[in-house]
Amino acid sequence: MIHPTALIEAGATIAPDAKIGPFCTVGRDVVLDAGVELVSHVAISGRTRVGAGAKIFPFCTIGLEPQDLKYKGEETETVIGPRTQIREHASIHRGTVTGSGITRIGADCLLMATVHVAHDCVLGDGVIISNNVALGGHVEIGDRAVIGGNAALLQFTRVGTGAMVGGLTGVTRDVIPYARVFGTRAELLGLNLIGLKRRGLEKAALAEVNNAYKFLFCGPGVFAARVAEAGETYKDNEHVREILAFIATPSKHGILTNVAGDEE
Repeated sequence: MIHPTALIEAGATIAPDAKIGPFCTVGRDVVLDAGVELVSHVAISGRTRVGAGAKIFPFCTIGLEPQDLKYKGEETETVIGPRTQIREHASIHRGTVTGSGITRIGADCLLMATVHVAHDCVLGDGVIISNNVALGGHVEIGDRAVIGGNAALLQFTRVGTGAMVGGLTGVTRDVIPYARVFGTRAELLGLNLIGLKRRGLEKAALAEVNNAYKFLFCGPGVFAARVAEAGETYKDNEHVREILAFIATPSKHGILTNVAGDEE
């Protein structure tokens, strides 16, 4: 299962059924779980664990030192979840001691070609990231979010569960769960209603979430007051509660509130 041209350092832990293709390099602190496949020319180093059934395509670099001048060789980590696919030329850097110490990719994700995941990023399960996306350090992306091609996310920004970020979009503030955003500087386009339908929301519940969104981001008055009122009005809707909890979580850059077409 290991090609004769692959270089495996002593100490690496490799499952018996893992496949390591031509010209791969695997460091001494790397763990490859059952069914992992490195297609060819993959470089993995540092304290990195690749989950069962994950597949990594040619010219990817996983767990290398972060592009952070404060990093001084500390033993930080990279974790790739089960069944995740990482396509050609993607780069995922290990965490830093000034962050969480771990860069983590969830299960069943798809990272397309030339994606960059910087140090201390955390991606949930089922995340799809299209070609040429750049994630700055400490970015957090919720489960089943979709990031369009050539998007760029500023350090410490958050993208909520089920959100969709359009291609070529610059994200400099936090994107609430289930939102759709697009623009040179991201603007809210509404909710990802198709994604919510796929999660099994019935028509009435879907309409309620949409009404809550419109009230929060298009209603009159002060945003903080609308958030408080929405907490009472929609307290029985779990998806609205999730959005409100996301808004309430401390944020480095604040919540994206500008709606596409707003003069402000």
